[in-house]
Amino acid sequence: MAKNNTNTKQGFTIIEVVLVLAIAGLIFLMVFVALPALQRSQRDTARRNDMSRVDTSLVQYQTNNSTKSNNLPSPGVYTGKSDFKEGNNCGSTDTACLFVRDYMNSGAAEMEKVNEFEDPEGVPYSVLITDNWAKDASGTLGNIQYSENSKLVEKDGGWTIGGNNPFSEHVVYIVPGGRCEGEVVKQSQKRHFAVLYRLEGAGVYCIDDQ
Repeated sequence: MAKNNTNTKQGFTIIEVVLVLAIAGLIFLMVFVALPALQRSQRDTARRNDMSRVDTSLVQYQTNNSTKSNNLPSPGVYTGKSDFKEGNNCGSTDTACLFVRDYMNSGAAEMEKVNEFEDPEGVPYSVLITDNWAKDASGTLGNIQYSENSKLVEKDGGWTIGGNNPFSEHVVYIVPGGRCEGEVVKQSQKRHFAVLYRLEGAGVYCIDDQ
């Protein structure tokens, strides 16, 4: 007598397939949304580390220039690689350029070959060193700007980075005579300084020597 085969195979139901596809789609969507934010956060962490390097380098500059009245670089602007003159050298009075070359790029004159001071996006940082704030009794930095895209604007009794598109220029603001209160720089003593940089996804980062 023949035996009946009771081991019948069953496939997935349509509901089960749809459920699996829905879960997979949800996971993909979460990754798609979260990944760019995670990458921005990682780049901003690298930028904070770079600003800490600037802070440390300014302290080293003060140590190496102890005979100066405030031991800090004079006002000046460095606009990335374009500020290196013919022969890849800074001009003798280009204080911001000299600071970047000697303290942020290990003294490398050939910026095209060695540039250690770059934004995580691969764009060289620009640097604007303001006049020493402590010399101005009015407590204002005035109309300090790199461009209309990136400039210092008043906020909460101090100044911070604003403009039409403040992140686009990758400008590091060095403010001698300043101190940080959150995202804002306020007036301090002549020998102190603050460093400001507009982050990609988390406002303005301010770090000082106090």
